[in-house]
Amino acid sequence: MKIGFIGLGNVGGKLAGSLLRNGFDLTVRDLNQEIARPFLDNGAKWADSPKKLAEAVDLIITCLPNLAASATVIEADDGVLAGIYTGKIWAEMSTTDEEEVKRLGAKVKALGGEALDCPVSGGCHRAATGNISIFVGGERSSFEKILPVMKVLGRRILHTGDLGSASVLKVMTNYLATANLVTLCEALTTAKKAGMDLSTTYEAIRISSGNSFVHETESQVILNGSREINFTMDLVLKDISLFQAIAERAGVPLEVSPLLIDIFKDGEERYGSREWSSNIVRRLEDACDTQIIASGFPAEMVDDEPEVSGIEVVARV
Repeated sequence: MKIGFIGLGNVGGKLAGSLLRNGFDLTVRDLNQEIARPFLDNGAKWADSPKKLAEAVDLIITCLPNLAASATVIEADDGVLAGIYTGKIWAEMSTTDEEEVKRLGAKVKALGGEALDCPVSGGCHRAATGNISIFVGGERSSFEKILPVMKVLGRRILHTGDLGSASVLKVMTNYLATANLVTLCEALTTAKKAGMDLSTTYEAIRISSGNSFVHETESQVILNGSREINFTMDLVLKDISLFQAIAERAGVPLEVSPLLIDIFKDGEERYGSREWSSNIVRRLEDACDTQIIASGFPAEMVDDEPEVSGIEVVARV
């Protein structure tokens, strides 16, 4: 299967790297051709437009930062749709809106193509090693066609149902991670001001019922001081706002979600939209005139799990 990959940013570049490392016939595209240089030097091909990429491959993967970027790549005059015909598959790996991926998917299907939404979860460090989790929404027959590719890109792959379902679940999990990040910032700051040693505090949380994936990743780069988690405040705000919109459409009166949105709007205003999301802790550091830093923690997360073929996770029945 020939694969085209559009969007070589923090996550996309690592996913595309897994494909290249595992010997796939890969064509790439990004607004910045220099970002693509390492891929081209290692055997990937370059496409001068999304249209030309779509024409040249069987599976078109997009991994882009926002809804507007995805719409432009798909719908522009030289976009993916201009190169779609029967047998082509589009896999949207961006974190996007359920309704938007359905809208674009309908256009792909109208031209004879197949469409799936395939967002990932687990952090950039796991995307780099093929150990990330992947949700896939769309027809089961289409899912099975791309499953061998997904097993290279990810460790655990879940077919979530119809097109759009994966995007709903993805922003839900990002909402949960954001809530956990904010409460960890509060816990660490309170522990520091109460006179607790922060290294001891980290271990206390890690071995307790309060532990979580977010603690074992983001708390470490917070305590290091780098805060480098390869995810920015504007992306958090996008994702939790998408979750809020889903709840509003469903008539669910959320209480915590609006507060998280306000916290990250404030963080974005204070520190900039491209600040690392884990630096939301600075709001509390500034308010309390303290620093949440301890020795012995890594500046960035590195996945030390071996790269193995992924498996399909099957929901209980």
